[in-house]
Formats: sequence, structure tokens, C-alpha cells
Amino acid sequence: MKSNSLPAQILRTRRFTLGVPTQFTVALGGAVVLFLRSRGGDDPVRCLWALDLDSGIERPLADPAQLLGASRADQGISGYATGRDGELTAFALAGQLWTAAAGATARQLPARGPVADPRPDPHGRRIAYISDRALRVIQADGSGDQALLTPDRNDVVFGLGQEAGALALDGERGFWWAPGGERLLVARVDSTAVPVHYIADPADPAKPPRAIRYPAAGTPNAEVTLWIAGLDGTRTQVRWDREAFEYVPRAGWDANGPYAVVQSRDQRTVRFLAIDPASGQTTVLSEQRDACWVQFVPGLPARTQSGALVAHADLVGTRHLTLGGVPVTPPGLQLRAGHGIEGEQVLFSASDDPAETHLWTYSPAHGLRRLTREPGQHSGLSRDGTLVCVAAGADQPGGRATASRAGQPAVHIPTLAERPVLAVRATRLMLGPARLRADLYLPSWYRPEHGRLPVLADPYSGASRQRVTAELEWRDLVSQWFAEQGFAVLVADGRGTPGRGPGWEREVYGDPLGPVLEDQVTALHEAASLRPELDLTRVGIRGWSFSGALAVLGVLRRPDVFHAAVAGAPVTDQHLHNARWRERFLGHPDQFPDRYAANSLIDAAPSLTRPLLLIHGLADDNVPAANTLRLSRALLAAGRPHQVLLLPGAGHASMGPGSPASLLSHQASFLQQSLGWGSSPP
Repeated sequence: MKSNSLPAQILRTRRFTLGVPTQFTVALGGAVVLFLRSRGGDDPVRCLWALDLDSGIERPLADPAQLLGASRADQGISGYATGRDGELTAFALAGQLWTAAAGATARQLPARGPVADPRPDPHGRRIAYISDRALRVIQADGSGDQALLTPDRNDVVFGLGQEAGALALDGERGFWWAPGGERLLVARVDSTAVPVHYIADPADPAKPPRAIRYPAAGTPNAEVTLWIAGLDGTRTQVRWDREAFEYVPRAGWDANGPYAVVQSRDQRTVRFLAIDPASGQTTVLSEQRDACWVQFVPGLPARTQSGALVAHADLVGTRHLTLGGVPVTPPGLQLRAGHGIEGEQVLFSASDDPAETHLWTYSPAHGLRRLTREPGQHSGLSRDGTLVCVAAGADQPGGRATASRAGQPAVHIPTLAERPVLAVRATRLMLGPARLRADLYLPSWYRPEHGRLPVLADPYSGASRQRVTAELEWRDLVSQWFAEQGFAVLVADGRGTPGRGPGWEREVYGDPLGPVLEDQVTALHEAASLRPELDLTRVGIRGWSFSGALAVLGVLRRPDVFHAAVAGAPVTDQHLHNARWRERFLGHPDQFPDRYAANSLIDAAPSLTRPLLLIHGLADDNVPAANTLRLSRALLAAGRPHQVLLLPGAGHASMGPGSPASLLSHQASFLQQSLGWGSSPP
């Protein structure tokens, strides 16, 4: 199969996610692992599976094709939840509520649909779920369905965490059972004040536009309140200073009681609150402050069984894990995420090399222990003596998952993902005084007699993602694909990217693009000094989302370095992006208007002198297509030639639904024509 079939394979396999086991749960005292996985690398219908660790045999607990019929299975099961022991599992399928129990056939319950996010109580006696913006509870046998919390108007929803971006850092959860199963902590999200954006489909002019609530920079956020709801009908509102702390990025109910993490709008102060379930009054257990922003670590803060607070502290270049406010990890080991607490033991991931992430445990009794050794990006969970580890290495997108118990051989959890049709040939580099991590991709057919190659900078380099890691992901395959088209492709992680400590991340405060662009320029010059194949008289840059804006800035601010750019879904007007994300780096636009002006690509449009291709999905509800359209309008007004490619029905993902398989070929052709194609495949 030829390398040029890679774009079609990426779309067919949903970026190599199909057939990959995900969403693991350790159940039945550690003897069984539950997970979701489709039946093949091009099958979009995800089933719920149970792997028996004693026999090593896996079986489907719920197969949508069997439950609904193949024609109705659609995307399959997107998520599930279990009680404490994992005996009862609940999931939504085709808007209906289903349950599955060990050794039993999945059954549908007569819940009011459409059903979202069903979750059994810890004892598996009842199931709470969301329907029509209300929180409802039904008995596990299907009886007694009742509304527990019902919204009083259309823009209010109970129990959905990501409504209007209100609880953006804790998945989509918006309600949490008490350990006894008689009460719940529930989020109420009121989006009345959030501005409405309209997303139209110009390809279907008879179709009315879709209205969404979008809290853009400087505009009102959703109002989030928390409530203690008893099954006996009692309702108690949780009290804290919501004027000062409007964000609620984390909440829950553990053995010590309900809790919430609240954050100020400027994101410089975070408090961990203990909640009195009887009165709703809160007590501040800890407070974190930072002059730029308090960085959240996934899975933290949390509490051990004894009530000790597990959190993090940024000290002298290192993000430490803390227990009771005391750092328990050494300098240079960068905390990445918390993966769970069992008793007094904390499972977490951390990096001593930015390219790798490993699993560790800490407990007062046994101290600090490293669990993984092989190169890769590791994540996992542990319960009842069973550790599930996902090792994402350089051999296969999606990684390899294993379940292990003390004194027993590890059990492999099979992945059915397709093998990429293209092999990656990347050389790891460390460039310049800052030791920028970079990967250089060359064509598989390249020989020195082909001469120097035009260079394509292909970074992300934003605060939410690294590109240069030990993990093989679909973006690495895209970089290699561009190399096969005749480019030397350079991927470099600059300032602001995760993994190199809190100081490195905060280098972009107040200017999220400028320092990153400087690092890309440095990486190009340093790489060319090491590798004579690179022709710096022909340099292109491409990117999507953050790196789409970076690509635009490259040809606007440094046309001496970058001679052509492809920019997908770029944020060109900093006011046209999510308030929480944009204000983290730039502050509130009323307070720092100069920062927003300095980072406006629209204001800089008249300086364009290089070829520029803009791409945007018209159904993008993350970065509105207005960003690209306004930049194009400014370029036209300034008489600056450019190209625009609009994708009807496509969202924010660069290779997602609505994206044609030819999208990468179109970009490659534009870059080849703009840079002057030198060496070509033999």
C-alpha cells in the first residue's frame, strides 16, 4: 500500500483510535478489567468488554450491534460507569439507558430519554442520569424513575459538567454520588448570561443555524452553583464566595465528604473547599496562588482515605507532588497527572525526561516507587491490587495496555488498531542554548545526491500539547507523510509546552505567540547548522488551531524566515476564543487591551508578503470560523493575495468528520508550488 493512502487511513480509523481499548475500570475485587473497544481498526461501533484476569479471556458485556441491530448501532457506547465493586455497569446507547451485570445479558431500563451520563450509586442499587437537562434517578431493577432536580428555565441544566465550558477540567461529569448512595453533589449551570453564537451551514441554505452558548474572552461565563440533593427530596445549596471564585474546575465526594475546587476568573488563586453536606457551608482546606496562573494537574487535588490533601507545588523549576502541603517528589521530576488514590497510596505520572512519562506511586509507608521503565508515555489506574498500565510507545498508535497483579504475569489487553501504512523515520535533536526538543523527518527515498530539501516547520508548540515525545501518534505520521512529498519536516517544542517545568510553561504569559515563534526560528537555524540537507531559502510552516495562528504569525512577522504558510482553524482575533483559555495567558481584555492588540493577527494583516493558505471548518464550535473570515477580509482590504479553503460540516479537528481525505494533499500542493519543489520522489 502506498504512502499516499495515509490520509484516507487516518480518516477511516478516526486517527487510529478505532480498535484501541479505552476507559478501563478494575472490577470485582481486582479480578476483572472492563473497557471499551470496537471490533476492528475501522469499526466505529464501540462495545463494552470484560477481561477475566485469571483465565485471560475477554467477552463482550454489551455489543450495540446485537442490542440494537447493525443498522442502528451508529457510534456504539461512548462511556459507562459502575458501582463501587463493578458488579453493575450503566451506559447510554441510542438515547436509552442500559445496564450490564457480570454473567448477565445487557438489559434496557424504562428511563425517560434521551439519556446522558448514567452513573450507578456506589452500592449498585440506583442509577442517576441526565435527561432533558434534569437529574433523574431510577432503581436498578427499572422501577421508581423520578426527577430529582429539574431546571426552571431553558438555559439551566443540572449535572452536565461541560455546559457552556463551565467545568472544563474534570471531563464531562456534573454530579457525584455520596459513598452511602442516599445523596448526590450536583452542579447547576445557568448559561443565561453567556453570549449566543450561531453556526450556519452555507451548503444547506434551508437549514436554520445552530445556536450555541459561547463564553468568549471578556464576556460573561455560565453561573455554576453546587447543590446537595437527597433522595428524600432535601435540597441544600453549597456556599462559597462565587463573586471571587466563579470557576469550578473540580468537585466530588470521597470518604471524607463532598468537596469542590474553585478558581478566580484571573486564574491566579485556587481554593480546595470541604463541604458540610448538612448545611452547605464550606471550609478552605488549602489555597494556591501564582503571579501568572495556577496550573491544574489532572486528577488533583484529592484526598487520601485519612483525609490528607494530595496536590502539587511549583517550586524552583519543578512541579512537585505534595502530601499535606509537603513535597514528596525530588527536584527535576515533573508531575504530570494524578491517576487515583487507594487508601493512602497515590498513583501518578511524572517525567524526568520531557519526552517520556512514567507511572509512580507514593505512600507514607513505602515512599516513592517507579512502576514503569520502558520508553513511552505511560498512564494507568490501580485498584484492589490490580494495575492497568497503558504504555504509548514508538511502535503503534494507541499504545499497549496490560493488567498486572503482584506475583502473577501481566495480562495483555489486545488492541485491534490498524497498523499505519507509513513508517516514521524521525531523528531526535536538541537545539540551541535552550535545548529545544525537536524531531526531523526526512523522506524515505532521500539520498544526498538529491540535493537540499525545502523545509517545513510542522509544530504545535502550544500549552496543551507536546509533539516531541516517545509516543507514536497520528500527527507524527502526518509529518512523515509531508516528508515523503519532498520536504525536510522539523517539529520543535518551544516555550509554553508541558513537561519542562512551571517556569518553561509560564514563559508565554502575556504573549502566547511571540516567544514560541522565536523558538521556531532558533530551531530552524540550529537544525540547519547540523543537517546540510535543509535549505533555509525555502521554508514553509503549517499548523492547526494554536499552531495555525503561529503559522500566520510566522509569515506576517518573520517573512525573512518563513516563505509560505498553511494555517488551519487559527485564532486571529484574540477576543474570539474561549474566555478561560484566552484569559489564562492574556488576562481580561478590559484590563489588558494592549496584549490583545499586540496578538491580533487581523491588525497585522497588511504586512503579509508571503503565500498564505487559510483553512477552517464551518461547523467549528471551538475556534469560530469568523476568525479566518475576518482575517481574510482584512487581507482583501489591504490588497494582500491569499487563499481560503472552507470546509462545510467540519468541526475543529484537523482530520475529523467533514474533512476530506484530500485535505493534506491540497496543503502539500500549495507548499510545493509556493516554495519551489526541488527534490521529488524518484
